[in-house]
Amino acid sequence: MADPKKLFIKTYGCQMNVYDSTRMADAMAADGYVTTEKADDADMVLINTCHIREKASEKLFSDLGRLRPLKVAKPDLKITVAGCVAQAEGAEILRRAPQVDVVVGPQSYHRLPEMLRAGGQVVDTDFPAEDKFDHLPQGRGHSGPSAFLTVQEGCDKFCAFCVVPYTRGAEVSRPPERLLAEARALVARGARDISLLGQNVNAYHGDGWTLARLIRALAEIPDLLRIRYMTSHPNDMADDLIAAHGDVPQLMPYLHLPVQSGSDRILKAMNRKHTRDDYFRLIDRFRAVRPDILLTSDFIVGFPGETDADFSQTVDLVERVGYGMAYSFKYSARPGTPAAEKAAVPDDVADARLQALQSLLTSQQRAAQDAMVGRTVGVLYEKAGRMPGQMVGKSDHLQAVHVTDANGKVGALVQVRITASSANSLAGVTIS
Repeated sequence: MADPKKLFIKTYGCQMNVYDSTRMADAMAADGYVTTEKADDADMVLINTCHIREKASEKLFSDLGRLRPLKVAKPDLKITVAGCVAQAEGAEILRRAPQVDVVVGPQSYHRLPEMLRAGGQVVDTDFPAEDKFDHLPQGRGHSGPSAFLTVQEGCDKFCAFCVVPYTRGAEVSRPPERLLAEARALVARGARDISLLGQNVNAYHGDGWTLARLIRALAEIPDLLRIRYMTSHPNDMADDLIAAHGDVPQLMPYLHLPVQSGSDRILKAMNRKHTRDDYFRLIDRFRAVRPDILLTSDFIVGFPGETDADFSQTVDLVERVGYGMAYSFKYSARPGTPAAEKAAVPDDVADARLQALQSLLTSQQRAAQDAMVGRTVGVLYEKAGRMPGQMVGKSDHLQAVHVTDANGKVGALVQVRITASSANSLAGVTIS
C-alpha cells in the first residue's frame, strides 16, 4: 500500500483562517493527504493568507521565495496559495511566483482537490453561487477541547480602511441546523469550548435566526461547556444577544468588540456608523447583565486626518472603558479601499501614538491579570504543562492559566484559585 501524501499548511491571520485551514485539510484528507509539520516532507504546501495587516503580500512572496529551491528539488511538489491575498492578487501571484500551482480564494477552497487533479496552473477567485460548506467533507481534523466554528462570512459595513468586503464578499450566514450538527460532531470528538466565528459574527441571520438564538440552541448540546463569539460590530449588537450574556451559563464572560477609534470625527471618516457614546452605552449594558465580563477591542492609530485631539479622545475612551486586552495597530493603506486615497499621518507621529496607546493597553492588561489573584475561576485544560504535575488551560475570561494539578486531564473543566499573575498568564491551584 502506497504511503499517504503529505500536506504542510502555514496559516496567517485570524481564527477564521485557522478554521479555513482545518477545513481545507479535511478536503485534502478525502484525497489521501495527511498533515505534516515540515514543509521539506510535504507533497503539497498550502499558504493560507490574510490581507488585513500591512505587508501581507510581501510576507507571502518572501515565503514563496523560500519554497522555490524546494520546488526545484521536488518538481512534483504542489504549492497552493489560499485566502484573502489570493483573492485580491491571484494573477499577480502567478506572474511573480511561477512555482505556484493553485491560487484559490476563501469562498472557493472546497474546489481545491479538483483544481489539483486538473493539473497546470489554476486561479479560482470567484464568489461561487453554491455554498462551499455543502461540498466539504465532514470535518475530521479537529482534536482537543477548544474548537472554532465559522457561522457567518463576509461584511456589508465597508469601513473605509478594510478590504474584507472585497475579499470575503457580502454577509452570508450558514443555516442553523448545519451549524448545530457540526457543533455536535465537534463535541463528539472532544470539543468542550466552541468559539463562533464571523467577520461580523453578530450580524448572523441564518434562516431568520439571530446569533442569540443560535447560542441558546448550542447551549442545549450535552458536554458543550463553553461558548464564545468573535468578531462583533457595535452596530449589530442586538438586545437578545446582550440578554444572553446574563442568562446563558455556557456563554463566557468575554467580549471582543472593536471600536477602532475614540474620536467621533475619525469614526465618521472610517465609516463606522457609530459614535463613542453609542459604544459607551453598549459597554454599560453588557456590564449591567454580566459585571465580570472581560472586554477586548481593536484600535487603529494614525488614520488619515487623525489629529492630536482625535488621538486624545481614543486615549480617553480606553481609560474610561478599561480593557482586559486589546490589539492596536498603526494604520496601513489597503489598496482599493477609500482611505487609501487620503494623505497619511507622518510615520513618526503615528509611531509615537501607537507606542503611547500600547503602553496604556499593556498596563490595563496587567491590572486585569493582577485583579484575578485570589479569585476562583473555571479553567478548561488544553494540554500538560512543562513542569511535572502541571496543566495549562484557559479561564472563563480566555486567560492562559498554569495549574498545579498532578491528576489533571486534557478536556477537564476544573475550579482553580488564582495564586499569581504575570504579563500574559496566570498561575493557580485546584480547589478540592
